[in-house]
Amino acid sequence: MTSPRRTRTMTLLGLAAASSLALAGCASGNAAAGGADDGRIAVVASTSVYGQIAEAIGGELVEVTSIVTSDSQDPHAFEPSARDQLTVADADLIIENGGGYDSFIDALIDASGSQAPVLTAVEFSSLWEGGAAHDDSDDDDGHDHDHVEGFNEHVWYDPATMGALAHGIASKLESISPTDADSIQTGLASFLAEVETLEADLAIVDADHAGAGVFVTEPVPVYLVEAAGLDNLTPDAFSEAVEEGQDVAPATLLASLQLIEAGDVSVVITNAQTGGAETNQIVDAAETADIPVIAFTETLPEGQTYISWMQANNEALSTALNG
Repeated sequence: MTSPRRTRTMTLLGLAAASSLALAGCASGNAAAGGADDGRIAVVASTSVYGQIAEAIGGELVEVTSIVTSDSQDPHAFEPSARDQLTVADADLIIENGGGYDSFIDALIDASGSQAPVLTAVEFSSLWEGGAAHDDSDDDDGHDHDHVEGFNEHVWYDPATMGALAHGIASKLESISPTDADSIQTGLASFLAEVETLEADLAIVDADHAGAGVFVTEPVPVYLVEAAGLDNLTPDAFSEAVEEGQDVAPATLLASLQLIEAGDVSVVITNAQTGGAETNQIVDAAETADIPVIAFTETLPEGQTYISWMQANNEALSTALNG
């Protein structure tokens, strides 16, 4: 059953009709099959998380436009505009999260008729079905990447997956502009070195706190928790209900509160962009039990890079565990 959070009211025919005149009017002013007017590679990302990674790799070679840029916008329920459709229509490369997280970008691709290659981040995860990176630009499935039951789509919290995606971005940029391969490889190497630093920081947390219990009110930070060697004690029914915008069943809430009260949890992690009565009860119980509570976000905070954002999250987690 589709949750309220994942339900969209956008009508593609209406969006296409609203932008058809604009598309016609802009056609003569853009570079031949899309792309940036100044010759740079036009990259469109569903969220600023992926836009910033593309900038880190491509540098001045790319002109990046991210559709969702504010931490007040929920990518699950984002309603794109006709202007967003124009942006996608002019893309040389599109980067999405996939896994049902940002279905709006798939709708925009279909409505705009874009033929740009699409990189789907979830498909660079070793846990994705098939366990291999995938470029779906030649697929005939209409870019219909629905939520996959049992798969955590919040893969940007997994440094290993982002490293694999970075390779994919570099490869695609090189295929678009082969003469800039050296510059792209330099950007890729720099980004991967910083990803290795993130992984090293998580390894220190693992060495110091392996097996410590963590309660996450939503599945957003689970990849990071697991990379740090910590034990996610959250009942799946709790975090899934909160993510889907549904009420947590009373028995599940009681079991969750008992976990907190029993002292099995070393830190509680919430999603700063969402909440609810049940989340508030968990936070209140944690504070009563003197258990640290930290908040992570789904989208890139203003003024941060992907790396600095993840470093801040790692530091917050380490500080909380060190008491």
